[in-house]
Amino acid sequence: MDKKSIREFAELAASKEPVPGGGGVSAAVGALASSLGEMVTNLTIGKPKYIMYSTELSDIRKELDIIRNNLLGCINGDAEAFRPLAEVYALPKDSEGYEEKMEGCLRTAASSPLLILKYCTRIIELDERLALIGSKLSVSDAATSVMLAHGAMYGAYVNILVNTRLMKDREYAESLDKEAVDLLDEYSVLALNVYDDICKRLTNG
Repeated sequence: MDKKSIREFAELAASKEPVPGGGGVSAAVGALASSLGEMVTNLTIGKPKYIMYSTELSDIRKELDIIRNNLLGCINGDAEAFRPLAEVYALPKDSEGYEEKMEGCLRTAASSPLLILKYCTRIIELDERLALIGSKLSVSDAATSVMLAHGAMYGAYVNILVNTRLMKDREYAESLDKEAVDLLDEYSVLALNVYDDICKRLTNG
């Protein structure tokens, strides 16, 4: 699925097909956020004014490249996690092993968006640094990146909830929800702060 063109992916997301759904789309948005962060590094490295940050920028670029590719992989991973869940939904609820199968599939389906969420938090951390050491000519790209990652986090979060709400093991479900909420609370504030700081700089505020 990650090999499709942007147009094909968007059309498939708009169709009746169950995948890509919110999780896969969140992964795609996160990958784009990572791409914009990489662009900031590429527009900055080599400029004399930022030469003292060359090593750090190169390290950030390498990490964002890894995150981008991992998030692209999550598009397929999210779709693959949903398929067995859809198959269990189609089974009679009184069939042998139904509850165990459902619980296992729900855990798998929830793990993919949690991973997406975590990748997006790291993008936000890196964007915070890029907003400070990246070229001023590309600071708007860092702002766009951080808000795309912010939105992708929320998309991933709700796709965790849609699975944990059905889990019989409430202790496990609630621990997963708490982990996601804690990340969301922390990094939502950070993303908005980075974005606001950049906007103030651009408007001389």
